[in-house]
Amino acid sequence: MPGPARRPRTQDSGFAALMDGADELIAKVRSYNPRTNSSLIGDAFTYGREMHEGQFRHSGEPYFTHPVAVAMLLAEQQLDDATIVTALLHDTIEDTKSTYGAIAGRFGPEIAELVDGVTKLTNLELTSTETKQAENFRKLFMAMSKDLRVILVKLSDRLHNMRTIKSMRPDKQVKKARETMDIYAPLAGRMGMQWMREELEDLAFQVLNPEARTSIIRRFITLQRETGDVIDKITTDIRFELVRANIEATVFGRAKKPFSIWRKMEEKDIGFSRLSDIYGFRVICENEADCYGTLGVIHQRWRAVPGRFKDYISQPKSNGYRSIHTTVSGRDGKRVEVQVRTRQMHEVAEAGVAAHWSYRDGERVENPFAVDPAKWIASLTERFDASEDHDEFLEAVKLEMYQDQVFCFTPKGEVVKLPRGATPLDFAYAIHTRIGDSCVGAKVDHIRVPLWTRLKNGQSVEIMTAEGQRPQVTWIDIVATGRAKAAIRRSLREEDRARFIRLGLELARVAFDGIGKRVGDKALTTAARQLGLPGSDELLARIGSAEITTRQMLQTLYPELANRRADEIDASAAIVGLERDQTFQRGACCQPVPGERIVGITYRGQGVRIHAIDCPALVPFEDQPDRWIDLHWHSGTHPAVNTVTFDVTLSNDAGVLGRICTLIGEQKANISDLHFCDRKQDFYRLLIDVDLRDVEHMHAVRLVLEADSDVATITRFRDPSREP
Repeated sequence: MPGPARRPRTQDSGFAALMDGADELIAKVRSYNPRTNSSLIGDAFTYGREMHEGQFRHSGEPYFTHPVAVAMLLAEQQLDDATIVTALLHDTIEDTKSTYGAIAGRFGPEIAELVDGVTKLTNLELTSTETKQAENFRKLFMAMSKDLRVILVKLSDRLHNMRTIKSMRPDKQVKKARETMDIYAPLAGRMGMQWMREELEDLAFQVLNPEARTSIIRRFITLQRETGDVIDKITTDIRFELVRANIEATVFGRAKKPFSIWRKMEEKDIGFSRLSDIYGFRVICENEADCYGTLGVIHQRWRAVPGRFKDYISQPKSNGYRSIHTTVSGRDGKRVEVQVRTRQMHEVAEAGVAAHWSYRDGERVENPFAVDPAKWIASLTERFDASEDHDEFLEAVKLEMYQDQVFCFTPKGEVVKLPRGATPLDFAYAIHTRIGDSCVGAKVDHIRVPLWTRLKNGQSVEIMTAEGQRPQVTWIDIVATGRAKAAIRRSLREEDRARFIRLGLELARVAFDGIGKRVGDKALTTAARQLGLPGSDELLARIGSAEITTRQMLQTLYPELANRRADEIDASAAIVGLERDQTFQRGACCQPVPGERIVGITYRGQGVRIHAIDCPALVPFEDQPDRWIDLHWHSGTHPAVNTVTFDVTLSNDAGVLGRICTLIGEQKANISDLHFCDRKQDFYRLLIDVDLRDVEHMHAVRLVLEADSDVATITRFRDPSREP
């Protein structure tokens, strides 16, 4: 029976470890591959140690301890000899006197190609901005398409570097952690290596937001002290029910990683105390029939949570992942997530796409669920349009790579795969660009729904079209897929290009005036060239459609002046896209703040009211498109005049309210009103109006309040009844 997920943990032990490191590594590989070419691995070990002789890591250890640790990580994943040897040599071309020809002559062309591929990936600056980042992403995918083992080595290289990141300079730590969070962790997840994704995210989280991570761990400890060992209790309960049903299976559970908990808190906009399913359990069965039998047993014993069931066995993910997911109300009403799969499915779930190269007893593992890496890469990139420009390619890659999938059906029963968070508009564009462009409405499970509705697994979607319909600007904020965003932008640029150029020119003139410069054709052409655009008209069109900010434009020409520009924006001119004589006011129902996606609704004699794109108050206006105005916030520093209401529940103790007010003040935010809603012996609930600059300022205030031990809950209060 398989045990808990493997978590490779290679420890460095200095120069002494190198003396017997080769024997330890060979023994590790031989444990799953008795037919391993031990002399090849031993030769690579000797060659790598000689090449790196005299080099040291930031921690003071011999540099070669790092390639050895990477090789051990890959051996833990039971990979083939060529991958292990590549790990030992992966830094030789870049950091030593070794060359591609030398490695090819000594170890063969296959290994030389792999080492060269890893070297090229190491030299990519994936966190750089704009066109360079998009070009490097193309190179990343090219490397993946040639041999996915290059990425496996690079991921293990990054994992070991993150485990030992404390020896680096603080600024380097932040850069590596951000790159890990943005690029490598999502890539590992997309490849099916969920254990690696979780560890990479948590290690990066520890660098990027140590206070939040510590707060979550502290609350976890408090929860365990109050409730006892919940994992052991629930595991015992599941095992008992399976024995009663004569189902043979292995059950194990774990608490989710701090970053996973933090992400759920951010996504669901709730505090720790209201967070559910922070525990996860896996049941590993003998066969597929037992998986569904186990599901029945679990649902008979505990109440299933509606909308939290996913069957990835009948509808597997593109990376080969198969499992049944369900969330139930366990002991004391606590929600827990349970995953049910077979042993072979579990092996793929642990190794992901890497399962293709796994060995056992000297033979390549024949797992029917392991996907062909070449086909997986093709499925990942099949929707990328070669004609898209760099920025759109980059957005498409990130959207397609970093999100989970949902499976919906056409009225004829055909399956359409979409990323989590997709809408009926994404569904329409996934079928055909023409269908998306002419979409006027949608039905989900035969019920008419707004176009911004988030689709769920198993739903049937019917798209309604009409001749003459064209994409609207607000659609960009509704769709979730790169393909849909790119198609909408192309259509809008073709239809509204002249309008966007005029608006972009006006915005550019204001921006140049702000730094004491005059806008001219030469300046615009130069800026366009620096941003990788074909000409000044394209630059102005991008500025007018809010795809490029005037600040980005100025930074390419006058970085010092642009960075020095810190004047606050006039609150009366905070919105871009209004006519000169139009006035506006923020919707009291949703209280949008700078940084959030917005739309305007016109009122006769009352100007324009600004709403967040997801505001429920917009529903009555769905059939009145002539009243909608596409708007966005002016880029720059906004004054703290945007009131947001927080719904806060506090401990009813002396000094708590005063301390909370002090915490808000320390964030340079002003409390404009307080309203007590409920007062009990142990707690009280109140609404706090806080004047804020933008969405980042709002998150900073929420974070500092959530971290306080006397704050039970804090949510953003939105009241549709406030709107006339």
